Amino acid sequence: FGLGIIPKGWICSWNHHHQHLSFFKHALPNRLLEIVFGFQTGVTSQAWFLHHVLGHHKNYLDQSQDESRWKREDGSTMGEVEYSLSTALTAYSRAFQVGRKHHPKALRVFVWMAALQLVLLAGLFWVNPYNALFVFLLPMMASLYVTTWATYFHHVGLETANHSEASYNILHKGYNLMTGNLGYHTAHHTRHGLHWSKLPELHAQLAQEIPANLYRQPGIPFVWRGSEEKLVLSDHEVAALRSTQSPRRSTRSPRVEPPHRPSGYPTKKRLETPRAVSPLGPVHPGSAAPGGRHLGMATSAAAAPSCGSPPG
Repeated sequence: FGLGIIPKGWICSWNHHHQHLSFFKHALPNRLLEIVFGFQTGVTSQAWFLHHVLGHHKNYLDQSQDESRWKREDGSTMGEVEYSLSTALTAYSRAFQVGRKHHPKALRVFVWMAALQLVLLAGLFWVNPYNALFVFLLPMMASLYVTTWATYFHHVGLETANHSEASYNILHKGYNLMTGNLGYHTAHHTRHGLHWSKLPELHAQLAQEIPANLYRQPGIPFVWRGSEEKLVLSDHEVAALRSTQSPRRSTRSPRVEPPHRPSGYPTKKRLETPRAVSPLGPVHPGSAAPGGRHLGMATSAAAAPSCGSPPG
């Protein structure tokens, strides 16, 4: 059980990517895949989409509205355990609220698929309660907690109105291989509908705008000592990141895009004014906020901003 938590965390990353940009073009295979993801991660169909894509990505700069808020009501910063428990325990209720207020079609899919997941889980308990508890239910709960714990390090302590200063990034190759480049978190929040394979190139485009202290080491198993430690890049290291971008890429900074709907989900067609595109695809306008390590060359950031309380 304990050894399985880490790979389950990686599966959670791919469930996350699926909710941003569906793996299949049609609804049926997406819903079937989401049942598998639900049993593996504790996050059922459309829960990530409502809570994270349509909620967190829109509100992450506003801690009074953020569905994954890291600040208490009195303005102080939560510790890791408090944040993880709070976010995990309220995940489904907050997802429901996002759907009830603004996205009734997605809410209907969320409710029906959650009901189906519960019926399947009940069937497993009827067949073998012991195995259902230890093979499915408890690992689902643990995966949900670990997922929310991992997100603590993405934004904690970064209260700003600037998207380039609102996320920590992880450049560790192994981490980004297993999580689908989730370490390029500023790029992800800038264009969260962009395919995960293109995030490193977008990060290179944004590198000059990202403060050098907004980098971290990855967690276990990639780094055992100094896990999640803050890092500061030198000017030379930032320039090296910048040099990895495509020479034909547009020099204009990409704008933050609004939440999108995955394929296989009904939506209205939008008319867009043609504009110049880069190898990363067209840059869509967005006026409001939508919406993570051996670095090799990086150094520890003793003077970096506080990241909340120590691990709980």
